[in-house]
Amino acid sequence: MSLGNTKQVGISIKDLTLSFGETEVLKGVNLEIGPGEFFAFLGPSGSGKSTLLRAIAGFGPVPQGEILLGDENVIEQPPWKRNVGMVFQSYALWPHMSVRQNVAYGLEERKVAKPEIKRRVDDALNLVGLHHLADRRPSQLSGGQQQRVAIARTVVVEPRILLLDEPLSNLDANLREQMRRDLLELQRQLGLTTIFVTHDQEEANTISDRIAVLDQGVIQQVGAPMELYDNPANKFVADFLGTANVLHGRVEESPSGNQFVSSNGIYFPYAAKPQQDLSLIFRPQSLGICHGSAQAGMIQLEGKVLHREFLGHLIRYGVDVGGEVLMVDDPHLRGAKHLTNGETIRVALKPDEIVALSD
Repeated sequence: MSLGNTKQVGISIKDLTLSFGETEVLKGVNLEIGPGEFFAFLGPSGSGKSTLLRAIAGFGPVPQGEILLGDENVIEQPPWKRNVGMVFQSYALWPHMSVRQNVAYGLEERKVAKPEIKRRVDDALNLVGLHHLADRRPSQLSGGQQQRVAIARTVVVEPRILLLDEPLSNLDANLREQMRRDLLELQRQLGLTTIFVTHDQEEANTISDRIAVLDQGVIQQVGAPMELYDNPANKFVADFLGTANVLHGRVEESPSGNQFVSSNGIYFPYAAKPQQDLSLIFRPQSLGICHGSAQAGMIQLEGKVLHREFLGHLIRYGVDVGGEVLMVDDPHLRGAKHLTNGETIRVALKPDEIVALSD
């Protein structure tokens, strides 16, 4: 296999700002992506993640700032001079061409010699496991196969970096899971620095070395998936990376020791310095349902079950604790008895499961 021999390059983005008219969509973005890294841009619609990806590719208005591929600032270069490979959400395959012709198209445009085109197209199709379908048209392929053609067409030109703009969004759930694994294996095999854009937290968590979480054109936090999940920098990151319980309030002194008091009047011992305008964040799986006595040192809260959701591997309960609705996850076991709406329960929380953030 001769594809993927291009030297690995890192990406450095410095003070990148981009506006569409009077609307600023990227606001002073600074980011370092290492050579060979599988990196994700994650955020809701309108967060700027696809705009940032397209700016790296050279599509759209020229932003202010710097985009370095290795040591080369490409911000003024048109897309065709950057040697960047991009796979679009729609795959953008030529319907009148065969699989082989689609994959060969970029090489033909670059005036590559025919024997070299054949060799590289064969390599690319073998890489994505579609050599046996080389003579079919895109309409004769499944969605997953069409995506593989789009990837083969991109990597066959041996780009410096690979950009993937929500390439799994058109696939059903089971196929997405398989394609995630296939994409990661392909990226490791090629060694290409890769950026993957998605609004799906599960996709980003399972496939990426690191993630940049974006909102309103600003990078909120960068880190490895577990790091972001366990130690969110702010409430937006906590909420976007899975379900989070957030209690707003303050820490105040009391005769028996400091305590946290929520805005709704929930209070419990909390060993921290007195502080106003504080948010305590913890995950639903951090709360345990008390069927007996809770362990020493646990924070105990009493509430009433409002609703429950069956999520397959677990039951998620909404529990009203003093006017605050907390999400509580309980593992689902076959034949187990589950809580009913209106039932009064106690839940317990380890203090070290809490992330405290200033409002």
